[in-house]
Amino acid sequence: MWPAPEPGDIVWCRFPERPRDVPGPKPRPALVLEVSQYEDGHLLKVAYGTSKKVNQLMAGEFAICKMANPLAYQLAGLALDTKFDLRTVVEIPWDELFFAVPPRPEHGQHPKLGVLHPSLVKVVASALRAISK
Repeated sequence: MWPAPEPGDIVWCRFPERPRDVPGPKPRPALVLEVSQYEDGHLLKVAYGTSKKVNQLMAGEFAICKMANPLAYQLAGLALDTKFDLRTVVEIPWDELFFAVPPRPEHGQHPKLGVLHPSLVKVVASALRAISK
């Protein structure tokens, strides 16, 4: 098993659809928001990532785009412009059912794609505020 990620890491995740305890059909980027340790491993709270409709942001969403912020895009390890939806968050175990090594493993044989650039911390906080009102 892999070492646990940290909040702010972007990981390759089989984000569950419905029901929430079953891995989704395909891996996608997910932003790690929280990591909790339990007896048998770790539980992660992750936000959904998608490359669809990246130019149409709703409350609680933010995007990492190559042209807008090339350094943040590179550090995130993304293959496509991606938006993260902080309204669509799940808690799932850090295991091989929900996480996989990406096609281009920049961090070795580990699900980590990259990390959130420090310049985006305020963007994420703003997106969270927008949905907590």
